[in-house]
Amino acid sequence: METLKRLQSGWCFSTVVLCVYGFFTTVKPIEPFLTPYLTGPDKNLTTEEVTNKVLPVWTYSYLIVLIPAFLATDYLRYKPVIILQGLNLIITTLMLLWAEGVLAMQFMEFFYGMVTAMDVAYFSYIYSVVELEHYQKVTSYCRSVQLVGYTVGSVLGQVLVTFSLMSYFYILVMTLVFICIALLSSCFLPMPKRSMFFHRKETLQDGGQTQAPSPQLSDPDTPEGACQTDVGGTVLSNGKHKENKHGFVSILAQLWFDFLQCYSTKQLVYWSLWWALATCGYNQTVNYVQVLWEHIEPSQNFTAYNGGVEAVSSLFGAASAYAIGFTEVDWTVWGELALGLFSALSAAALYLMTFTDIIWVCYTGYTVFKALYMLLITIAMFQIAAHLSMERYALIFGANNFGALVLQTIVTVIVVDSRGLGLDIIPQFIIYGSYFAAIAALFLLRGIYTLVHERRKRKMEEVPKPNQGRDAEDLDGDNILAQRF
Repeated sequence: METLKRLQSGWCFSTVVLCVYGFFTTVKPIEPFLTPYLTGPDKNLTTEEVTNKVLPVWTYSYLIVLIPAFLATDYLRYKPVIILQGLNLIITTLMLLWAEGVLAMQFMEFFYGMVTAMDVAYFSYIYSVVELEHYQKVTSYCRSVQLVGYTVGSVLGQVLVTFSLMSYFYILVMTLVFICIALLSSCFLPMPKRSMFFHRKETLQDGGQTQAPSPQLSDPDTPEGACQTDVGGTVLSNGKHKENKHGFVSILAQLWFDFLQCYSTKQLVYWSLWWALATCGYNQTVNYVQVLWEHIEPSQNFTAYNGGVEAVSSLFGAASAYAIGFTEVDWTVWGELALGLFSALSAAALYLMTFTDIIWVCYTGYTVFKALYMLLITIAMFQIAAHLSMERYALIFGANNFGALVLQTIVTVIVVDSRGLGLDIIPQFIIYGSYFAAIAALFLLRGIYTLVHERRKRKMEEVPKPNQGRDAEDLDGDNILAQRF
């Protein structure tokens, strides 16, 4: 029994269980064929209804639910929200199986938006139970295992569709089984003993006196006190802990204060800005890429390789995300330049997808685009986590995704929604390509500036101070004279 408790208290156990959950929630063989399923005989929706009425609901739902999901994540200490995410995935799948009509599918997208909003619990849970030195590897594990799961699901769906082994309906039933396994695994996650705001811990010392909290990690370039977290609460005397709950209004005030403090770090602001901008463009691309494939290859066989291309793109993304955990690069110097260069490649891939008439060229462009995003978002995740203390990462995660969703909502309302411009798929993807080109230009300029600035700074540090050599010589001379007399 003691061995089991020690095993559960270690960071490896929590990481493994969370990775099992992340894997099975992303093994969804139906996902590469969702648009054909909705527009086929099972649901009988038109392409215009799917593009302009059903899919936009996900964006709106995600935006509405994200802030409540963040607050619930902290108040409930992560694990219950992860379990709730699994339950919402089950509801989404059940509605895909048996609900019909545009309104029903809009409700399905609403529940799926809730699922996506609850990702904040998945990615912030692990930082509450592991030490700082494991952040980079744990981030790469959690991210890459999701991509591997998506790859397995895509390959499985491709095989089942290509060889007509199952209809879309029974592929959905299989997806439901995988989600149930994920839900069961989430029940074995250790419950964190603290959260950032609602459930702090106070430590009592022998004399009952309050001791100042030990400082947490902050960016070396941050002004003193900025972005430092008293995660453990106030430290008191005998090593015991007691829970300290705060009022809701004071929690919101503390959240706002921490938000301002964390974003006072310039480098964190730049990484977060890229996160928000790129995630907006990535979500729009992934949401509507199946419609683009149908436009390029409108025959009945256009879905034949959807699963294959999703599998390959996810596999490349998983490999890059995993490998990043073992690289040693000074991202403070090269990070912004890398964001600019890879964003430029993403823009080129989107333009290639948009203007080609060959489906395989479009598939290739999508594979490159998705792998690049997965690579960069993994780097951004552990770079931001490294500048914060434990659960404070959840605040930045939620804020960055909220910023991305605000942008995405604006784009959806203006470009996609039938109540806005309701553009066709080709003009949409021209806009997405131009969007990433603008991101690339912004970060290339910033990256070049940072690189030049750092090199000048290092050269200045290498230059000896005036009279430094002369003073040394005078000192040696004085020592010699002293020895003679």
